[in-house]
Amino acid sequence: MSGIISRPRRPPGWVAPGPVPPGPQGRPELQPADDESLSYLCGDWRLFQKRRGHRWSLDDLVTAWVAAPLGEGAEQVLDLGCGQGTVLLLLAWRLPGARLLGVEAQAERAALARRSIRYDGVEGRCQVLEGDLRDPALLPADFQVSLLTGTPPYFPRGTGTESLQPHALPCRFEVRGGVEAYLEAAARWLAPEGSAVFCSAALERERVEAAAGAAGLSLRDRLEVVPREGKAPLVLVDTFQRTPGPRRERRLVVRDRSLQWTGAFQAVRRDFGMPWEPPTSEPGRDPERALEVVAARKR
Repeated sequence: MSGIISRPRRPPGWVAPGPVPPGPQGRPELQPADDESLSYLCGDWRLFQKRRGHRWSLDDLVTAWVAAPLGEGAEQVLDLGCGQGTVLLLLAWRLPGARLLGVEAQAERAALARRSIRYDGVEGRCQVLEGDLRDPALLPADFQVSLLTGTPPYFPRGTGTESLQPHALPCRFEVRGGVEAYLEAAARWLAPEGSAVFCSAALERERVEAAAGAAGLSLRDRLEVVPREGKAPLVLVDTFQRTPGPRRERRLVVRDRSLQWTGAFQAVRRDFGMPWEPPTSEPGRDPERALEVVAARKR
């Protein structure tokens, strides 16, 4: 079985904005392997990912969307636990003047990210460092960034059925620590006036706030992401800073009661060069299920 190169699903006449990636350039490693797909990400940029297991989803998109305005003018951005490079590349697309560094402990996931970086032509300003974000010696002692991002695993070990796929287990379960480890790393490498943006399960809000306080960081902005109007929030995207101050609370509803994308979510997609109207109706497809970050994408 060969790898899959996704075909564009775009409304008639829609043209992707942003830079055109150089693509495979005749390099065999920039073609998907049998167990991989080469999927559209933003604009015409693509992402290598496994066909089964952990794949990019709504939590990555909303994390990058919250972080991007904070990174305007940033010289360097750090993405903790970058995995296959989804948030890293979304921000590289939105922040063409920034250098981006991802940290990833799984060699296979880091290799996927590096291939996508080469395919999209940003190896001159994007790098993935293989290592454990809990290790203070991973980066120089004086290393600091003004924007730091992360999508920590949502589930403590023993709280659910763990995947048999080695790459997926640490993406979903806290094999190398959870939000506490991410916030401790943020406190280590965040510049004095910088911002750290992390995504977490909505059920973990009290745990997140306690971990931020223990790390000496202040929660300054919280976005609740609601999959469908009338439902409870599914994930939170929180922005932390070193200095205390007023907290902003806001909400993003992805679909209305008729299961159509809301105007607010269409704006998110526009910001990342994605079609904001579905190309065609898809009988038999459950759109809400496709957007469920924890239950569907992180299974």
